[in-house]
Amino acid sequence: MATVFAAPGPVTLPIAGSDLRFPVRRIFCVGRNYAEHSREMGGDPTREAPFFFTKPADAVVESGAVIPFPPKTADLHHEAELVVALGRGGIDVTVEEAPSLIWGHAAGNDLTRRDLQAEAKAARRPWDMAKGFDHSAVLGALVAGPLADAPITCTVDGRVTQSARTGDMIWSVPEIIAHLSGYVALCPGDLIFTGTPAGVGPLLRGQTCTVTVGDLPPATVTLA
Repeated sequence: MATVFAAPGPVTLPIAGSDLRFPVRRIFCVGRNYAEHSREMGGDPTREAPFFFTKPADAVVESGAVIPFPPKTADLHHEAELVVALGRGGIDVTVEEAPSLIWGHAAGNDLTRRDLQAEAKAARRPWDMAKGFDHSAVLGALVAGPLADAPITCTVDGRVTQSARTGDMIWSVPEIIAHLSGYVALCPGDLIFTGTPAGVGPLLRGQTCTVTVGDLPPATVTLA
């Protein structure tokens, strides 16, 4: 098929212990899915229905990268997250069916231009430019299979800034998948960032941020 210019190549992620790569289709993110983070952001941590935003697939940054400090922000924040990778799709799946869609997991960092997000919230506007900017989805290598409750941490230049357990989520991973599948047809290659615990905070030029989730490979990024 002829195109008017060269089509962009696929976005893929490394798989731990394999030469194969995981093709990324879409990135969905869950907002305020840990009670203490909901409180620190001024929200109510009751079990209201989960809400979602997205990042473009080409926002993916592999662990170990050095990225430019994003423009248009004076308040870049880290958000440590467990990321779920789907190997099967579905529409209106049940909570019981949801685990069968999961291919594997990764550690992730949902980089956020917090000042732009605050402005968008105040004006009741979308979060796209606060969340879906270039290099905003940092991910470690994927690991296939299920994942039990695990510690999740974030460090900035070796200092711990976030520390919780994935079991502290308000909405579990199967519940998230089931709910999201009522809005869109989920597909193989979709990634879901499942929310961040309390302790989100600023990143400055020259700092290195590392997210770990249990024994998954870390997601590390340095701001140039």
